[in-house]
Amino acid sequence: MKNWTKGRVDILLIAILLFSAGLNFYNLQNAGTNSYYSVAVKSMLTSFHNFFFVSFDPAGFITVDKPPVALWIQAIFAKIFGFNDFVLLLPEALAGIVSVWLLYIMVKPKFGRAAALISSLVLACSPIFVAVVRTNNVDSILIVTLMTAAWALMKAVEKQKLGWLLLSFALVGVGFNVKMLQAYMVLPAFAFYYFFATREIKIWKKIIHLAASTLLLLVISLSWALAVDMTPESERPYMGGSETNSVLELAFGYNGLSRLTGQDSGMGGGGSAQAPQAQTQTQTDDTSTSANSSSSTSEEGLPSMPSGGQQGDGGSSSQSGMFNTGEAGPLRLFQSELSGQISWLLPFVLFAIIGLVVSFIKTRKYTIKHHFAAFWFIWLAPMFVFFSIALFYHHYYLSMMGPAIAALVGIGFSTLWDFYKEEKGWESWLLPVGILVTFFFEALIVYQNSSSVSIIWMWVGIILGVVLFMLLIAGKSSATIKETIAVISILALLVLPIYWTAITITKTGNESTPTAGPTSGMGGPGGGGGGMGAFGGNMQQGEMPSGIPSGNMPSDAGDAPSGFPGRDANDDSSDGMGRMGGGGGDMESIDSGLMSYLEDNYNGEKFFLAVQRAQSAYSIMLNTDYAVMAMGGFGGSDPAPTVEELEKMAEAGEIKYFLLSGQGMGGNSEVTEWIQENCVEVPSSEYSSDTTDTTDSTAASDMRGMGQTLYEYEK
Repeated sequence: MKNWTKGRVDILLIAILLFSAGLNFYNLQNAGTNSYYSVAVKSMLTSFHNFFFVSFDPAGFITVDKPPVALWIQAIFAKIFGFNDFVLLLPEALAGIVSVWLLYIMVKPKFGRAAALISSLVLACSPIFVAVVRTNNVDSILIVTLMTAAWALMKAVEKQKLGWLLLSFALVGVGFNVKMLQAYMVLPAFAFYYFFATREIKIWKKIIHLAASTLLLLVISLSWALAVDMTPESERPYMGGSETNSVLELAFGYNGLSRLTGQDSGMGGGGSAQAPQAQTQTQTDDTSTSANSSSSTSEEGLPSMPSGGQQGDGGSSSQSGMFNTGEAGPLRLFQSELSGQISWLLPFVLFAIIGLVVSFIKTRKYTIKHHFAAFWFIWLAPMFVFFSIALFYHHYYLSMMGPAIAALVGIGFSTLWDFYKEEKGWESWLLPVGILVTFFFEALIVYQNSSSVSIIWMWVGIILGVVLFMLLIAGKSSATIKETIAVISILALLVLPIYWTAITITKTGNESTPTAGPTSGMGGPGGGGGGMGAFGGNMQQGEMPSGIPSGNMPSDAGDAPSGFPGRDANDDSSDGMGRMGGGGGDMESIDSGLMSYLEDNYNGEKFFLAVQRAQSAYSIMLNTDYAVMAMGGFGGSDPAPTVEELEKMAEAGEIKYFLLSGQGMGGNSEVTEWIQENCVEVPSSEYSSDTTDTTDSTAASDMRGMGQTLYEYEK
């Protein structure tokens, strides 16, 4: 592979990085952001107190349900460059490019430039990886943090220095403060690689090094959590997503064990809320990227509800799983719900592993190359198992598998090429057969999401596979032809994933729960990732019930008239489990008449308004400087505030107006009852308006028809 990898300046790497930048930044200014996090970043800019605690609102009432590092980065960018959608997305898009570069510089020393280029290219165009780096969800920052940690680990083994190992584990601790326990999924690979690849260091010394690094990991991981939990509750916001106002409980409950079991531990609100089951979606038109399209998936109405009390109980009983992630089992990642996200090249990875095992058996030497390949396999394996059995995650979590799959594809091609060019034994067939099988699997993925257009691409995959397989067999007699065809074959394997990625970057409504390809991102509700709450995890991406406003947010939140909602209607949150009753996005947008009434009667109270869930606060806080109390956090079921706390705040003059929603969309029932019993209902005639931010009178009428009622507390 020397002919196509010559030159001091790696022109091909530069081309790959530019390609990655093109995919990540294409029309990024119009990609939209996750309002749940955007509101928090805006609030964080108002004070260091809100910045440190990651407060959802400027008054510091409640936090988002994630740790701070990724949102700190977004807030710093917003402070420097201004608060707008593009700036909030900028660090994630850049992190994606850096991840591609880091993979190259890790693979090259072990397997050569060709393998490094292939690996970086595979990651750059991985569909769900591209999807998530184009959002302000935190996964892109997590991936680049762990990739940097892996780079430091390679340095630790290469230089035999404890300092590099400490840095590596410290960065994993930073990753914990990006997305909590998800960062720890790479730890088996890190421990394995250092312990077995450092042959010159004595075993007892390795154990001490790993123990010291683990201690540092824990200190950094828990530093922010302990700082928050040790702060008196009266001096900090309530920890959103937790049941006990504790970061540690959030980390090991809602953002920990609950991800695996799907149970209500740590879901907030005492686990009284239920999560809707997403129904199986069958794609019928992969060219549909309009947020208002109604033909791209089969609709079965609103989601069915689990029978039984536990949140997520129905996840394992539904064929499509919670959030449409398929039925749990060893073949889950190959089912139609998930296969198009990150699984395209998994068959080739299998052949790569076979090739690596054969190379060890033939040479009887376990080299640093084998250690390095095993590192990426052990990175991948726990994630493969977790995502095969877990009941509570979204499609874009699979982006964590991207670096390992990409590395193993590059490594595998290098290994299988060596067998292929030697033309000795059955192992020389591994490359041609691996190419053919992978092409057939890619065609199957397209078939699983079949439409009139994608069927054509399915046949493209099949034909390419057969033709290239035959050429690989026929070209064995010539070294030059063999090399050319082999390179073309591995690059051709990326044709269908790039097609899927092209669909991903051109479709709308992908900012909250991003998915790759034509699949809808509405995978159900989420306190950071949810779908439509009471209106259904099965709803089309970007679709609203009739009459709900669906305008786009201005590039700068300040461009919207004061008090007018301006977010896309399906733009809810990003990544956690929403509680039943949590509406999506601006489904509960406040019309201009109600907004004017509230402003006319606002007397400087600490909270401009109290609503039952975070989604109902997006419009006001994104477009004004008012603080809105999101009672119950994202989905409305966090036990904050209590009745006693709310009564004290009302009597102290901190809050006067409450907006409650009907039709089963209530939050904490005790708080709702207190408001209804102790506050005066404001007649709708005093604030009714026939216009909203979209000047859609039908929308305003429908919002009132959903049962929104304004209450005023009078001393």
